[in-house]
Amino acid sequence: MDKRKAENLRVKNAIVTTLFQLTEKKELSEITITELIKKAHVARASFYRNYSSKTDVLVTLVHDVLQDFRETADYDLSQVYSLYHVRRSFSYFQQYRELVLKVCRAGQAMMLLDELNQFHVEIAGNMPSTSTSRYTLNVYVGALFNTALAWLQDENAVDLEDISRLFTSVWAPSLNE
Repeated sequence: MDKRKAENLRVKNAIVTTLFQLTEKKELSEITITELIKKAHVARASFYRNYSSKTDVLVTLVHDVLQDFRETADYDLSQVYSLYHVRRSFSYFQQYRELVLKVCRAGQAMMLLDELNQFHVEIAGNMPSTSTSRYTLNVYVGALFNTALAWLQDENAVDLEDISRLFTSVWAPSLNE
Protein backbone atom coordinates (compact mmCIF):
# COMPACT_ATOMS: atom_id res chain seq x y z
CA MET A 1 0.00 0.00 0.00
CA ASP A 2 1.38 3.41 -0.88
CA LYS A 3 2.09 5.99 1.83
CA ARG A 4 -0.95 8.17 1.02
CA LYS A 5 -3.37 5.25 1.25
CA ALA A 6 -1.74 4.02 4.46
CA GLU A 7 -1.99 7.49 6.02
CA ASN A 8 -5.61 7.89 4.96
CA LEU A 9 -6.42 4.50 6.49
CA ARG A 10 -4.67 5.57 9.71
CA VAL A 11 -6.70 8.80 9.77
CA LYS A 12 -9.99 6.95 9.22
CA ASN A 13 -9.19 4.39 11.89
CA ALA A 14 -8.20 7.13 14.34
CA ILE A 15 -11.47 9.00 13.75
CA VAL A 16 -13.66 5.90 14.03
CA THR A 17 -11.84 4.61 17.12
CA THR A 18 -11.91 8.01 18.80
CA LEU A 19 -15.60 8.56 18.08
CA PHE A 20 -16.42 5.18 19.56
CA GLN A 21 -14.30 5.96 22.64
CA LEU A 22 -15.99 9.33 23.07
CA THR A 23 -19.47 7.78 22.85
CA GLU A 24 -18.53 5.67 25.86
CA LYS A 25 -18.34 8.89 27.89
CA LYS A 26 -21.00 11.10 26.33
CA GLU A 27 -23.85 11.21 23.85
CA LEU A 28 -23.10 11.63 20.15
CA SER A 29 -24.94 14.98 20.06
CA GLU A 30 -22.56 16.31 22.73
CA ILE A 31 -19.41 15.43 20.77
CA THR A 32 -18.10 18.19 18.53
CA ILE A 33 -16.04 17.70 15.39
CA THR A 34 -13.35 19.86 17.01
CA GLU A 35 -13.20 17.56 20.04
CA LEU A 36 -13.17 14.50 17.82
CA ILE A 37 -10.32 15.63 15.58
CA LYS A 38 -8.22 16.87 18.53
CA LYS A 39 -8.52 13.56 20.38
CA ALA A 40 -7.95 11.59 17.15
CA HIS A 41 -4.88 13.75 16.36
CA VAL A 42 -6.03 14.47 12.82
CA ALA A 43 -6.56 17.66 10.86
CA ARG A 44 -10.03 19.05 10.25
CA ALA A 45 -9.37 18.79 6.50
CA SER A 46 -8.58 15.07 6.96
CA PHE A 47 -11.90 14.56 8.71
CA TYR A 48 -13.88 16.29 5.96
CA ARG A 49 -11.91 14.56 3.20
CA ASN A 50 -13.30 11.26 4.51
CA TYR A 51 -16.59 12.13 6.20
CA SER A 52 -19.31 14.73 5.98
CA SER A 53 -20.55 14.32 9.57
CA LYS A 54 -20.34 12.25 12.74
CA THR A 55 -23.22 10.18 11.37
CA ASP A 56 -21.10 9.39 8.33
CA VAL A 57 -18.47 7.99 10.71
CA LEU A 58 -21.16 5.77 12.27
CA VAL A 59 -22.20 4.55 8.83
CA THR A 60 -18.57 3.54 8.27
CA LEU A 61 -18.61 1.61 11.54
CA VAL A 62 -21.80 -0.17 10.52
CA HIS A 63 -20.34 -0.97 7.09
CA ASP A 64 -17.21 -2.41 8.73
CA VAL A 65 -19.28 -4.68 10.99
CA LEU A 66 -21.47 -5.82 8.09
CA GLN A 67 -18.39 -6.43 5.95
CA ASP A 68 -16.94 -8.58 8.73
CA PHE A 69 -20.26 -10.45 8.94
CA ARG A 70 -20.09 -11.09 5.18
CA GLU A 71 -16.41 -12.07 5.09
CA THR A 72 -16.55 -14.47 8.01
CA ALA A 73 -19.72 -16.28 6.97
CA ASP A 74 -19.30 -20.02 6.68
CA TYR A 75 -22.64 -20.53 4.94
CA ASP A 76 -24.55 -19.25 1.93
CA LEU A 77 -25.54 -15.75 3.01
CA SER A 78 -28.47 -15.74 0.61
CA GLN A 79 -30.17 -18.09 3.09
CA VAL A 80 -31.27 -15.09 5.17
CA TYR A 81 -34.31 -16.86 6.64
CA SER A 82 -32.34 -19.76 8.09
CA LEU A 83 -32.04 -20.43 11.82
CA TYR A 84 -28.27 -20.27 11.42
CA HIS A 85 -28.47 -16.75 9.93
CA VAL A 86 -30.84 -15.63 12.68
CA ARG A 87 -28.52 -17.02 15.38
CA ARG A 88 -25.48 -15.42 13.79
CA SER A 89 -27.32 -12.09 13.45
CA PHE A 90 -28.24 -12.08 17.13
CA SER A 91 -24.66 -13.03 17.97
CA TYR A 92 -23.39 -9.97 16.09
CA PHE A 93 -25.96 -7.75 17.75
CA GLN A 94 -24.75 -9.11 21.08
CA GLN A 95 -21.09 -8.61 20.18
CA TYR A 96 -21.74 -4.99 19.14
CA ARG A 97 -24.35 -4.29 21.82
CA GLU A 98 -22.84 -1.02 23.03
CA LEU A 99 -22.41 0.34 19.51
CA VAL A 100 -25.96 -0.58 18.49
CA LEU A 101 -27.49 0.95 21.61
CA LYS A 102 -25.39 4.12 21.34
CA VAL A 103 -26.28 4.55 17.68
CA CYS A 104 -29.96 4.18 18.55
CA ARG A 105 -29.74 6.53 21.54
CA ALA A 106 -28.09 9.08 19.25
CA GLY A 107 -31.23 9.07 17.12
CA GLN A 108 -29.64 7.02 14.35
CA ALA A 109 -31.75 3.84 14.58
CA MET A 110 -33.26 4.52 11.16
CA MET A 111 -29.79 4.82 9.63
CA LEU A 112 -28.88 1.48 11.16
CA LEU A 113 -32.09 -0.14 9.95
CA ASP A 114 -31.56 1.28 6.45
CA GLU A 115 -28.04 -0.19 6.37
CA LEU A 116 -29.33 -3.57 7.58
CA ASN A 117 -32.07 -3.54 4.92
CA GLN A 118 -29.59 -2.67 2.18
CA PHE A 119 -27.16 -5.36 3.39
CA HIS A 120 -29.87 -8.03 3.39
CA VAL A 121 -31.08 -7.04 -0.07
CA GLU A 122 -27.50 -7.39 -1.32
CA ILE A 123 -26.96 -10.82 0.22
CA ALA A 124 -30.43 -12.15 -0.65
CA GLY A 125 -29.60 -11.85 -4.33
CA ASN A 126 -31.09 -10.08 -7.29
CA MET A 127 -34.40 -8.61 -6.18
CA PRO A 128 -36.24 -5.89 -8.13
CA SER A 129 -37.32 -2.95 -5.99
CA THR A 130 -40.94 -3.61 -7.01
CA SER A 131 -40.80 -7.25 -5.92
CA THR A 132 -43.05 -8.32 -3.04
CA SER A 133 -40.10 -10.47 -1.94
CA ARG A 134 -38.29 -7.26 -1.09
CA TYR A 135 -41.15 -6.20 1.20
CA THR A 136 -41.05 -9.60 2.86
CA LEU A 137 -37.33 -9.14 3.43
CA ASN A 138 -37.93 -5.65 4.87
CA VAL A 139 -40.52 -7.05 7.29
CA TYR A 140 -38.07 -9.77 8.32
CA VAL A 141 -35.14 -7.36 8.85
CA GLY A 142 -37.36 -4.93 10.76
CA ALA A 143 -38.59 -7.70 13.03
CA LEU A 144 -35.05 -8.97 13.54
CA PHE A 145 -33.78 -5.48 14.35
CA ASN A 146 -36.67 -4.66 16.69
CA THR A 147 -36.33 -7.98 18.51
CA ALA A 148 -32.56 -7.50 18.80
CA LEU A 149 -33.01 -4.00 20.25
CA ALA A 150 -35.46 -5.21 22.90
CA TRP A 151 -33.11 -8.11 23.70
CA LEU A 152 -30.07 -5.84 23.96
CA GLN A 153 -31.92 -3.32 26.13
CA ASP A 154 -32.87 -6.17 28.47
CA GLU A 155 -29.15 -6.98 28.65
CA ASN A 156 -29.66 -10.32 26.94
CA ALA A 157 -32.08 -11.64 29.59
CA VAL A 158 -32.70 -14.60 27.28
CA ASP A 159 -29.69 -16.52 26.00
CA LEU A 160 -28.62 -16.44 22.37
CA GLU A 161 -30.03 -19.84 21.43
CA ASP A 162 -33.40 -19.13 23.06
CA ILE A 163 -33.84 -15.72 21.41
CA SER A 164 -32.88 -17.21 18.03
CA ARG A 165 -35.38 -20.04 18.38
CA LEU A 166 -38.07 -17.68 19.70
CA PHE A 167 -37.61 -15.38 16.72
CA THR A 168 -37.72 -18.18 14.19
CA SER A 169 -40.71 -19.81 15.90
CA VAL A 170 -42.68 -16.64 15.26
CA TRP A 171 -41.13 -15.69 11.93
CA ALA A 172 -40.71 -19.09 10.31
CA PRO A 173 -41.82 -22.01 12.49
CA SER A 174 -40.55 -24.55 9.96
CA LEU A 175 -36.97 -23.41 10.67
CA ASN A 176 -37.16 -24.90 14.17
CA GLU A 177 -38.08 -28.36 12.99
